[in-house]
Amino acid sequence: MLNQHNSQHSLRKDIIAGFIGYFTTVYIIAVNSQILQDAGLPLENGMLATILASTVGCLIMAVYANAPMVLIPGMGVNALFAYSIIEGKGMDFQEGLAVVIVAALIFLTTAYTPLGDWLKHAIPGALKHAITVGLGLFLTLIGLEKGGLVVRGEHSLITLGDPSSAVVITSLLTLFIAVFLFAKNVPGNFLITMVIGTVIAHFTGLLDGPGKGISAGEQEWVFLPSFGAVSEFGFWMAVFPLAIVLIFENMGLIHGQLDMLNQQDKFKKSYRASAFSALTCGFFGTSPTVSSAESAAVIASEGKTGRASLVMAGLFLTTIFLTPWISMVPSTAISPILIIVGALMVQNIKEIPLDQLSDAMPAFLIIVMIPFTYSIADGMAFGFIAYPVVKFAMGKQRELSAPVVLIAMVFLVEFIVRSIGH
Repeated sequence: MLNQHNSQHSLRKDIIAGFIGYFTTVYIIAVNSQILQDAGLPLENGMLATILASTVGCLIMAVYANAPMVLIPGMGVNALFAYSIIEGKGMDFQEGLAVVIVAALIFLTTAYTPLGDWLKHAIPGALKHAITVGLGLFLTLIGLEKGGLVVRGEHSLITLGDPSSAVVITSLLTLFIAVFLFAKNVPGNFLITMVIGTVIAHFTGLLDGPGKGISAGEQEWVFLPSFGAVSEFGFWMAVFPLAIVLIFENMGLIHGQLDMLNQQDKFKKSYRASAFSALTCGFFGTSPTVSSAESAAVIASEGKTGRASLVMAGLFLTTIFLTPWISMVPSTAISPILIIVGALMVQNIKEIPLDQLSDAMPAFLIIVMIPFTYSIADGMAFGFIAYPVVKFAMGKQRELSAPVVLIAMVFLVEFIVRSIGH
């Protein structure tokens, strides 16, 4: 009788945790679809792709790993896909999806072979954390641009937006509310920010009515990746950084979440579930999913098993019926979320040994070059190339690993090939 009571109590907690996980991450449908729109995908298609990827990702995590984690298109990863791979490499959307599939297959390979552990110990922590910080600054820049808070200047690269414009005023009001809600740790603060930001935009005259939503007759339910560019060097130079980000971001996130749960025995299955989920994204039409940082909210709410993820999968699927209202969410309501997520990612700078020049200098180059070049891949390249150079200059070549040198050489060759092409 006692066991039955405990089982019911555990089920109830998993269900509640699943609802909390959904409400803390449902913002991704509006945010990700707008970023995919920047890459050339219609907004409605982007919403459908995000919903399906999140639903299937949570379902895989529930059934395969039995872990209470939420898998959604990753912030930072979506920016890499849209702005570095599609825009930066000049690919069309279908070719970008092919990049996602190949990168996910490499990710999957690390999940089923010793390659994952080898890379985990071979890539310096300073470089891994620098990528996260650089991604954070890049997301912040995108958020500032989407809110009109910064614009391209006539006499400088960037200047402040017009403070008297309705867009800037609306963005600032929404940002103040977002920061307040986040600082107060209000549950579902990003979702509340989007709702309030949309209402403010309505009163400042920036909104139309609800969109038409998703119609089964008009939308493509399965996207067809194009592997036409697979024989080109540029294709693999798009795969390379995406695979690196996917592997190390998921390693870090899953490890930290399972530490909270005190269930490190589930790492291998959770990591594999993340890899399978990322692979499906190439067919749904979105950037890859990752084990979201908001999984911490699920675990903190005493979610213990995959039943919490199962609840989230069901809730994400029902969101299809809300797409006419989600499509109303303006960029002024999205920009504060990008800025805050960016600020959270920048906190990883404390993990970089800034007092060790041989680590700090390459990390610094990654951090500044990602936003300054408007390319995550190029920013990573500068840091990885600089790492062995600085180590050799300081007589610390023994600290170099073969993978780091190999990655640096590949990035260097890519720069040379690109310069010859020009």
